[in-house]
Formats: sequence, C-alpha cells, structure tokens
Amino acid sequence: MSAGAALQLIAEVGIIPSVRALSAADARFAAETVHAAGISVVEITMTTPNAMEVIAGLARSLPELLVGAGSVLEPLTARQCVDAGARFVTSPGFDRALVELTMKKGALALPGALTPSEVMAARQAGVKAIKVFPCGEFGGPGYIKALKAPFPHMQFVAAGGVNQQTAADFIRSGAMAIGVGTELIPRQAIQQRDREWITELAHRFRHLVHDARGGAAAQDEAFDWR
Repeated sequence: MSAGAALQLIAEVGIIPSVRALSAADARFAAETVHAAGISVVEITMTTPNAMEVIAGLARSLPELLVGAGSVLEPLTARQCVDAGARFVTSPGFDRALVELTMKKGALALPGALTPSEVMAARQAGVKAIKVFPCGEFGGPGYIKALKAPFPHMQFVAAGGVNQQTAADFIRSGAMAIGVGTELIPRQAIQQRDREWITELAHRFRHLVHDARGGAAAQDEAFDWR
C-alpha cells in the first residue's frame, strides 16, 4: 500500500488504535481484536517486546489491515519497521531524518508535533499529516481548531488524552483522526483476553467518530482526496 493510500484509509477510518503491550502475544491479540471489531488500522508501539516481529506477523496474516509502527525515535528503527511491513511510522516528535527515510522507503510518515514552528518544519519536509501530541494536555480540541486556522490543508491526528468524552470534540474541531491507546485497548482486557470488552469499546469509538462527522455522506465529502 502506498503512503497516499495509507493516509486515505486512516482518514476514512478516523481511528488509530495504539497497541502498547507487555508481550508479543498480547500485542497480536489486541491488534487482531480491534481489526475483527471493524477498525482496519493499528499501530504497534516500539515499547512492545519484539514489536517488529509482531508487525511482520500481522502484515503477513492480515494483509487487509493497515499496520503501523509507533513511538519510533530514530531513522534506523523506522527503516527496520518498514522492512518488517509497517505502512506508516509515527513518532512522538519531529525528526527530519526519520521522516525523510520513511518517505524514501514509500511509507507514510506521521510525525509528532505540537507547536506551530514544529508543524511548519514538518510541512517543509513534505509531511502531509501530523500527530498532535500530547494533545489532551495542551488545549485539547480547542488546540486542534487553533492549528487548523493557519494550517487549513495540513491533516492532524489528535493523540494523547483522547477518550470517549473528548473523541467527538476532537473530530468536530478538525482532526482527521484520533489516536487512542488504553481507552480503547485496556491492559486488563488484554491480560484477561476479553475480546468483548475491546470490541465494545471499538464500536463506541467508531460511532463517536461517525456521528461527529455527521454521518457517512458528510464523511465521504470531507475526505475526497482526489
């Protein structure tokens, strides 16, 4: 899948579940469960043991699932993740070398940024979408709205502090998508192998995003990337 197609799918789904697990088996369970619940995007964080093996396994077994790598901190790791099968790479901050390598490898670069200066630097590097992190602690939905004013063509993913109470507000404020971790994939649910718990939360977040966009028709109009 091309970087453009990956961005298109993230925009359509509107949710990036972030899997931060204690073992590779836990991570696979979480990723497979959110996929079965109807979310065809997942991010495996580098803090997960054997994260690249998890990425490679999911890319092979679930080719229809868009698998990304999260919490990537250096270019070498980005290269290894893309080689393992990651189609997008996220980072907590902006690193030009990391972004350039990711794009050169044909994957979607989704770096973190917070300030207007960081957004400008990412834009100059050719980035099309930015993860605003940690968004919840720095103004919440109102901050996304403030960033959209000077950067109307930049796509933002709200991450950090996103929950069921704030998800819809982030979307209505102009976020292309939301990044959600334990609020969607509770650690206890993973440990207990409770698929129903994660599935219920996945359905709730899907409905929140859908309703915030005003329904399917409004969503299709808002994300026409041709």
